[in-house]
Amino acid sequence: MVRSSRPAKKPPRPYHHGDLRRALLQEAIATIRAEGVGGLTLREIGARVGVSRTALYRHFTDKAALLEAVATEGFRSFREQLLAAWEAAGHGTAGLDAMGMAYVRFAVANPAHYRVMFGGFVEPKEDHTELATEAAGALHALEGAIGELQRDGLVRNEDTVTMARFVWAVVHGVAMFAIDGQLPDAAGVDQLARYAIERLRLGIAGGEPPPVGAGAPNHAARTDG
Repeated sequence: MVRSSRPAKKPPRPYHHGDLRRALLQEAIATIRAEGVGGLTLREIGARVGVSRTALYRHFTDKAALLEAVATEGFRSFREQLLAAWEAAGHGTAGLDAMGMAYVRFAVANPAHYRVMFGGFVEPKEDHTELATEAAGALHALEGAIGELQRDGLVRNEDTVTMARFVWAVVHGVAMFAIDGQLPDAAGVDQLARYAIERLRLGIAGGEPPPVGAGAPNHAARTDG
């Protein structure tokens, strides 16, 4: 009997996307970037990736769970980039400047992540969730840098957490200006970021600060009545 030279037909295999969770996250990020968080629905994400609801719900039970995953991934990458900038600059005030620039550049490169991270769309229900851990880790990276600068006498010896939040708040403002299109171009973003970070560094430099609420001295001429 002559055997056929054609290979045997393989039995059909169940659908396999590879890393389905990663594919769903990437589609969610693309949707947020194009349509905003309001344009994101779990059903639409599943349809675009081409998976059944059953497969989808194995990874994300609802939209909130998907957004939490986006934010968690964002904070993890954010923290890593802040620390990498600090290390690459060799710590010190140069390291603080580098962290500030890394902050803004992360937001510009990852606006979808950034909006979910800071837009009030997700809130950890418990302190021990992965999202809460990653979010706290990003702030702790900045607190650690400022603490080291304080020990070296390079910035004021004030409350470290308050100082870190002050730095964070100012740089966050630049980042939001950038991703909201309020600055003319990339050069404008870079210029404002560098200016803000330089002013911040000079503002928290070591030395005795003026009393809180102290105004400028009154140089008006006095007249005796």
